[in-house]
Order: sequence, then C-alpha cells, then structure tokens
Amino acid sequence: MTLPPGIAARPSESRGRVHAEPDQGPRGPRDAFQRDRDRIVHSVAFRRLRHKTQVFVAPDGDHYRVRLTHSVEVAQIGRTIARVLGLNEDLTEALCLAHDLGHPPFGHAGEDALDAAIAPHGGFDHNGHTLRLVTRLETTYPDFDGLNLNWETLEGLAKHNGPVTAPQWALAGVDAEVGLELQTFASLEAQVAALADDIAYDNHDIDDGLRAGVLPLDALLELPFVARHWDAIGRRWPDLPMERRVKALVRDQIGTMVGDLLAETRRRVAGNGAETIADVRAAGMALAGFSAELVAEERALKRCLYANLYNAPALQPVRVEAQRVVANLAAAYLDDPRLLPDAWHRGDCPETTARNVADYIAGMTDPFAIKRHEELVGPVELPEKF
Repeated sequence: MTLPPGIAARPSESRGRVHAEPDQGPRGPRDAFQRDRDRIVHSVAFRRLRHKTQVFVAPDGDHYRVRLTHSVEVAQIGRTIARVLGLNEDLTEALCLAHDLGHPPFGHAGEDALDAAIAPHGGFDHNGHTLRLVTRLETTYPDFDGLNLNWETLEGLAKHNGPVTAPQWALAGVDAEVGLELQTFASLEAQVAALADDIAYDNHDIDDGLRAGVLPLDALLELPFVARHWDAIGRRWPDLPMERRVKALVRDQIGTMVGDLLAETRRRVAGNGAETIADVRAAGMALAGFSAELVAEERALKRCLYANLYNAPALQPVRVEAQRVVANLAAAYLDDPRLLPDAWHRGDCPETTARNVADYIAGMTDPFAIKRHEELVGPVELPEKF
C-alpha cells in the first residue's frame, strides 16, 4: 500500500534552485530531482568516495566497503522503500548518494581529528561539509559555484536525521543563504534516506567485520535479533557453508528491517492524518521509522558493533595513526598556509585560513592524505592489516 499521493515530493512543485537556470543547452527529458541525482553522481566529491574509509582503511582490501560502495548500497535500499511507499524515488536516491560526500579521509577518526584541529574556528562536521560541498566547493558549472541543487535536496541533506537546533558553522552558513527551515522535519524522502543508511551500515558492517575476523560471531549471536535470523537460516540450509550463511544473514536482516519500516511508516502516517509534504514537516515527529520493538533491537545491534567492531582493539592502532595523520596535516597547513595549493588561498584571516585548511583536508582521499603526510611531515605507520 502506498501513502497518500500528496505526501510525495513533486519536482514540478520544487521551491527551485538558488541560481536560476534558463533552459539552455541539452537538458534531455530529466526532471528537477533526476538532474540533482545526476549532478551528484558526476561530482568530483562523489568519485573521491571510492578511496575513503567506511570501517576499514580504503587501501586495505578489494572486498571491504568504502564510502562509495556504501552510498550505492544505501541508494538501492532507499529507492526500493520509496517505490513501495509511493514517494519520489529520484529525490530519495539523490539524498542517499550524497549523504556521505562530506566525510574526510579515514572516516569518523579523521572527522574527530579535523574537528579538534579547527575547533577554535567553528569546528568540522561531515554533514555540514556535505552542504558546503554541494553549494560552494564543487566547481562544475560556469555560472555558479556548487551544484545548484534544488531546495528539497538541500533540505534533505541538512535534516535527514531530524530538525537541527544548533547548526554547525558550515550548515549555518548555507542555511543563511537558502533558508532550510532547520527547526522542522524534512520530507519523507529524506527520512527514508536516513533509515536506509542505518539499515545498510548495520548489516554490511557485520559482513565486513566477520570477513575481516575482527567481529566475533559469538557476540552477535547474543543478540536475539541476530540469533533468530541465524537459526532460521540454519534450519532452512543445515549444511550451508559459513560464508554463505553470513551473506544470507545480512540479506534476511535487511529484509526484516525494510519490512518493519514500511509497516511502521504506514501506521504513523495514517495515525497522524498527514496528506501533504507540509503535514510531514509540521508533524512534530518523524513519520518514517522502525517499530518500537525493532528500535530496541537495532540499538542493541549498534551497541554490539561499537563494542566489538568500531572500538575493537585490532582497529585501534589504525584509528590512532589515522587521527595523527589528519592532525599533523592540519597543524602543518595552519602553521604555514603557503603549503596549500594556490587555489586554496582565499583570504588571510585566521578563521578563513582554518576553513581553507579544513576544506582541503576534507577533500582528501585516504591514499592522498598518506602521501601528503609523507611529503610534509614524515612516514605514516598504518598497520599492514586494517
């Protein structure tokens, strides 16, 4: 069952772009949200995600997920959910593909180090930096900086995790120009994109963690949610090899979470009486979500992943060295901004310099950050594994 048709975002009713674009050049049959999605896919920032850490450092192995493959997997899940609910698939897909554009090298470890390095000048947040990338730092078009995305796409990137009461420096700057109504909830397309992200990384990080031998299966099987699926697979295929059983586990858990999300979202929309996007934004709560039972199980799964994977002793040397690399690069550039490429010299006050440094480092891939550190500071001693 789809939702009321007025709830879906309509490209013909978009609030438009900051920079008016006259109908010039070969635009083809694409609507506004399809063009946004395609601009994201063709951006430099999107291509760089192929060498940015998801859980394991990007150069570590061919089969581990990186930010790019993760984003594609999120988009697949989000697009499917949007289709079943009758939401706008193209807007949902655009938000899923773009949600991690602002990540610096080395994932959250790199983000923490970069945030600390420029804390006196507003700090760093990957979500705010995503907005900064798509509104300022991409330089694809001759008439404006950024990708000039539609208001609904920018709103979704800003608020996909809910209303923002205290926007970080970068997001506040974009909001001042665009007016993203940060105190309200975003469209259902944006809410679905955020949940698709949770579904993807909860399950795919299990896959990568078990493959790497870092995440202990016994710890996962202490969770009733995982144990139910694991045991059901064993009953269906008693002799299934471990590798295939893990893949079946990931698939089945994704299916369960998607099914729960669909049912709960329908229930919430019906209970709220929402008929339009305006109703969704004014609902005072997220209308897309998991049931209370699955929320509890998903939180337990996240706690298990943090304890046994993200904060695993085997990964700590990598995290420490990654943070050292980013911190040293930031210190070197802040101490002597002349080390930055010429294109990154924009203004000379301390705050502007700090922002230039953050923008430049955040755009680095893992291998490029390692290379620049070796050139400017000294050797990088990442463990051979992880």
